[in-house]
Amino acid sequence: MKKRAAVFFATGFEEVEALTVVDLLRRAGIETVCVSVGNEEHVTGSHDITVKMDIKLDRLDFRLLDVLVCPGGMPGTKNLEACEWLIKNIRASYENGKYIAAICAAPSIFAHMGLLQGRKACIYPGMEDELYKNGASVYQDGNVVKSGTIITSRGVGTAIPFALEIVAALLDRETADGLARSIVYTEA
Repeated sequence: MKKRAAVFFATGFEEVEALTVVDLLRRAGIETVCVSVGNEEHVTGSHDITVKMDIKLDRLDFRLLDVLVCPGGMPGTKNLEACEWLIKNIRASYENGKYIAAICAAPSIFAHMGLLQGRKACIYPGMEDELYKNGASVYQDGNVVKSGTIITSRGVGTAIPFALEIVAALLDRETADGLARSIVYTEA
């Protein structure tokens, strides 16, 4: 059965984090859509790069998705969190045992929702208090943390391992490792 993912875009998103995930998931054969939370046809990131969306939020059937991905960036993270429909569906997906993933500042969204209580997670350096004060155990030694069906990562420099962890979660580690080799990715 084909796996499906949605990456959510809001004005001010971090381009590398969002597009790396879209690219690598598609390379792995995971059907991945770029979704505008503001229902725009195009969304501009924090570094003035504009991306054409595949679908608007109001047309997305969340029940068909295996993972919801929130890239970071400012004010992108705040704009994602302000979207009540997205937050409602992140919670529903999580409660239905589906994967949710966030990178950079975006893990703070999950923390504010109470989804990281008692879990290990990581976030952009300097934002650890967003996790601590919401009951998460902050993991600072790694680039990506998978805790149950929640995947978190630290920032632009960790976008490739973040995307590979999503591939491993949805498909398998062998596929993720093969993809890493095919793009000549090596960890420093």
